[in-house]
Amino acid sequence: MKTLLKTLFAAAVVLLAASACNRGGASVENIERNTIMTRQEVARMLSSLPLGSEQLREVYDAVCTSSDNGYDEEYMMADLLTVPGAGVGTKGTKAGVYSVPIRSMIEDYLAARTSTSTKAGAADVQKYLDGLKESGLQIYWPYSEEWDGETMPLITFDPANGSETNYAYVVSGESGRYEVTDSVLVDEKLAMERPVWVINRNDDSDCVPLEAFFGTKSWLDEYDDDDDVDRYNLYIRDFTMLRQYDPWFAGASEFHVWCGGVHSFYASTEEQLKNYTPSITDFVVVVKRGEMGQRKRFNAVLVTDFSDQLDKLAFLISEDDGGTQTNWKCAASVKIKSKTYGFDIEIPIHSADDIVWRGQLGSTYFTKGKSIEGRFGDVKLTFALE
Repeated sequence: MKTLLKTLFAAAVVLLAASACNRGGASVENIERNTIMTRQEVARMLSSLPLGSEQLREVYDAVCTSSDNGYDEEYMMADLLTVPGAGVGTKGTKAGVYSVPIRSMIEDYLAARTSTSTKAGAADVQKYLDGLKESGLQIYWPYSEEWDGETMPLITFDPANGSETNYAYVVSGESGRYEVTDSVLVDEKLAMERPVWVINRNDDSDCVPLEAFFGTKSWLDEYDDDDDVDRYNLYIRDFTMLRQYDPWFAGASEFHVWCGGVHSFYASTEEQLKNYTPSITDFVVVVKRGEMGQRKRFNAVLVTDFSDQLDKLAFLISEDDGGTQTNWKCAASVKIKSKTYGFDIEIPIHSADDIVWRGQLGSTYFTKGKSIEGRFGDVKLTFALE
């Protein structure tokens, strides 16, 4: 049985580690500065394309797929240029069938402004397309579920200065051919009333949200039920965001939930402590703008095979805003024969992150077989020990 528990624990660590975001790599801001166009210019370019109902459907298909996969309502330029109609979280998916995808319009737009008859001109077009793929830019369509299937969007961009308003291009026309006819100020209220596309940066495509994480086979299913040991697992049943954390141009809030402790801990001597290693559970909850105040229901496992010997768990909720990586040095602890033994843990956070709540959770906070609801900063959680 011990061998099985160790195997399960290893599987848990692998799966949970895979759920964390890859938050390293090149700075998106630097990449964007190295491309030919900025967010504003990409917005202006899109508004200059002869968009019609088919192109709107392409964007709608992508943002709906992203949302269904647990991400924000977003369509990354990298997908737009390589897998038209594909949403975030659909790697390996075939491109949608569109007679004239938006990428073809972008290529035509660039070719009309560059002498593609020369090698230098063709290279400039390809340079821009390659830069756009790597830029991290995307089309964000808030409240896309309210689209009537016909109304053309206003097209704007994230000013990235904390502002809640910006100007947007008005696109209109006849016979399915559209052009910019005006500009208006747009805020979140207007985005609730009519479609708005925002050119902003993607912050969550490298994350595996809960919806995708639980789409895999649960390693808990492999437990051996033939022994007589009562087993409990500590879950988060639901998550409620009580306030918005970012300007609406930036899109959804991505919450990282971290829990540091020891899985499957049953030790009766100090010597047996050597058999255990502290672990960190990390998963991401994406809360769209329209979901503020709504319970997002799921079963996220924080600790497997929960034991009364677990004394303190390190617990952190942060809203991801990037910046320089640092660490929160914290501790978890266990008890053996009324003696407490601590484990040092470091949880990675970023300098610009909003710290929603951090501290320790004692094992006595949880009651076996019951749900416990608590408020942690501006987030409500429901725990269950079952």
